[in-house]
Amino acid sequence: MLRIVPADLDDSRVVALLQFHAETARAQTAAGSAHALDVAALRAADLHVRAAWDGAQLAGIGALRILSPAAGELKSMHTAATHRRRGIGRAMLLHLVDLARSMGLERVGLETGSWEYFAPARALYRAHGFLECPPFGDYRADPNRVFLTRTL
Repeated sequence: MLRIVPADLDDSRVVALLQFHAETARAQTAAGSAHALDVAALRAADLHVRAAWDGAQLAGIGALRILSPAAGELKSMHTAATHRRRGIGRAMLLHLVDLARSMGLERVGLETGSWEYFAPARALYRAHGFLECPPFGDYRADPNRVFLTRTL
């Protein structure tokens, strides 16, 4: 049974998956266009990092950053290779959307890559009501990035 809980950023399994996510995301996009956060950045007070556990196995990670009293941003969404195509990404996405809603946020956005590697992620987000939008927060327009948002 899948459990999604606050991530222990001192757990070596969580750290390894987060590092893999950041390295892979950076390797799959143009220099200067990757915005994956490292473990140190994910310790910020405005971030709520979650881990998805399938028994004792780490199945995925994801985070919600609070941008304002009304808006949040999804960050560091990644499913472990051993757990792909099993609904982990969907479960994490729905969990983070519910978390945002429970915190009183009115919308949640995200940025992801425009390259083929990121196509499954874009399809997942669009299937759950995310629509393309202009860059938000500190982001700038970039042909290597896609910005999506959803009203809660």
